[in-house]
Amino acid sequence: MQRVRIGLTGLGFVFVAVLLAAALTGTPQNEAPITSEDLTGENSVAANQAAPEEPLAQLGVAPRADVNQANTSASAQQ
Repeated sequence: MQRVRIGLTGLGFVFVAVLLAAALTGTPQNEAPITSEDLTGENSVAANQAAPEEPLAQLGVAPRADVNQANTSASAQQ
């Protein structure tokens, strides 16, 4: 029973500490508010750019497949 009481007391302290930190930090004053355009992505930079063809290859996780080489080897095998 004592372990449960200590655990709940610890959780209570953490909860109060998080509430105090949130109250003291407040909201940022120099940030623009979020609009519906931000949520839909109409004016975002990422929406204007083309999607990468091979994102794993750009990260270096997977080898890059050369499309021209794949087409040449496929036609040579036939």
